[in-house]
Formats: sequence, structure tokens, C-alpha cells
Amino acid sequence: MLRIAHLVVQYAPTEAAVSIRFPRPQPGREFVLTLSCPDSAGLVHAVSGYLVRNSGNILESQQFDDRLQGRFFMRVHFDVSDPNVDLDGLRYRFGPVAQAYGISWSLSDASTPTRTLIMVSKFGHCLNDLLFRRRAGALNIEIPAIVSNHREFEKLAESYNIPFHHVPVTRDTKPEAEARLLELVRELDIDLVVLARYMQILSDDLCKELDGRAINIHHSFLPSFKGARPYDQAYDRGVKLVGATAHYVTPDLDEGQIIEQDVVRVDHSLDPGQLVTVGRDVEAQVLAHAVKWHSESRVMVAGNRTVVFR
Repeated sequence: MLRIAHLVVQYAPTEAAVSIRFPRPQPGREFVLTLSCPDSAGLVHAVSGYLVRNSGNILESQQFDDRLQGRFFMRVHFDVSDPNVDLDGLRYRFGPVAQAYGISWSLSDASTPTRTLIMVSKFGHCLNDLLFRRRAGALNIEIPAIVSNHREFEKLAESYNIPFHHVPVTRDTKPEAEARLLELVRELDIDLVVLARYMQILSDDLCKELDGRAINIHHSFLPSFKGARPYDQAYDRGVKLVGATAHYVTPDLDEGQIIEQDVVRVDHSLDPGQLVTVGRDVEAQVLAHAVKWHSESRVMVAGNRTVVFR
């Protein structure tokens, strides 16, 4: 039990601590450029030269040269001193650089929150954690809606002044439910959908529609303990590690590109209920990391893998 209590304290930062650790970027003055392209000489020089020409000052720069695939990845967080330089101008002037090196790229205002729709069923630990972190300032996201196939967390949504949408799902109504979800995604201009223990399998068509902008969380017992009551199965097998995986949603069930994973060591003294408690802590932590990194443009998809600039 002491081990569980320690985890709860470790994964529940105060609002004051969070606000100190995560200063907010200056709107219209700080930007994030991410890019990937075939590796070639002069790439970093070309990017830094572009920044100099546009009064840019690098605040953080990370890069990865995938030698096996011959591909280069880079993320640059920078600010600009010239008040006449704006996002549209920066994007326009990066065009020739991108064309010269065959670069796939994205450039965004670092302060703009990611508009995030959260989906949940009957387990609320991940939802509650994300809501707290958003309120505390640890996540640069905006939550226009919470969607659930049950009503358990309607009051929780109300306490955060977030609209709650009850969208029941049965075998017969699943197409209508998914159509309603897509309707909300489009109406609310959603950037990211988070499945915070949403216990419904999305159709292939919906997965393709949300490609690269939907994140799921599940226990890392998969594929060892599939189906119902995985923690009971894990207990019966005497596991020594409890973990969780956050990944992008794809038509291949639980096979999407992995963003974050973590594990906690356990032992024979924990019963199935205590394993669940430990597992929920890990799930909340892992999902929060994945959402944070995605919202800060730190995750780049590379085929079946991801490059994550932490």
C-alpha cells in the first residue's frame, strides 16, 4: 500500500508547481517549426539562415538523423523580435527552403492551444487527470467538449464548465454515433481526439478520418492479457511489471504508432484491486505525456514509429 500512496503523490503536482514549470509562450511572438526530409548536407544551416533572415532567435532546437532510413527530423522553438513578422509571413518565406530540400513541414504559433475533444466511458481516472492538468496550466490544450457513451462523468464535465455530449453506442446505432462524433469534430474545429479509456472500437473509416490526430491509452499487458479483466489475468500470472501505452489510433486495433510507454514494478503482495490502482496511475501519467507532447508539436510520425522530441 505504501508503494501505491507514493505513486499518487508523485503523479499529482500542485497547481502552483505546475504553473512554475510550464511558462506560457508569448502569443504571436513564439513559434514552433517541425520538419522531416531526406538527409542531406546543409539542412541545419538552411533552417538557421531562414531564422536569421526573419529576426528569429532559437529558444530550443532538437534534431534526429535516422541513418537507417536516411531521413532527418527537426523541431525548432523560436521567437521573433521584429513586430512586423507574423505566422503567415513566416510560412510564406519558408516555402523556398522547403522546396529546395524536399521538406515536409509544419509551422505554428507556440501559444495556440490544441483544441481537444476527450472521449470516455466508465473509467474516469485519465479524464480527471487531463482536466486537472489543463486547469493547472500543464497542458496547452483547450477542451470544447467531452463525449461519452455513458453519463457517469456528466457532473464532472459541468464542474469544469465543459459541454458534455452523451452519445450512446449499440451495435445497431454505431454508425449514427460515429457520424455524431465527426459532426462535433468538424463543428468545434477539433485538432485532437483523446480516447481516455473510451471502451468502444472505432470503425476503420473513422480511424482513417482521424489519422494522426487521435490518441488512445491502454494497459501494456496487451497482447498478453486480452479481453475482459486484464488485471485479474495479470494477477493470476504473477506479473512483476504493470504498464501503459499511449499510441495513435489506426484501423489496426492497438497497433498505432507508440508515443509513450511506462511501467511500475509490483510484487506478489498486491491483489487484483491494488494492481488496478497502480495501473490507473500509470495510464493517467502516460496519456498526459502523450497529449502534452502532441500539443507541443514534439511528436513526428515516421512510418510505424514516432520521433518524440521530449
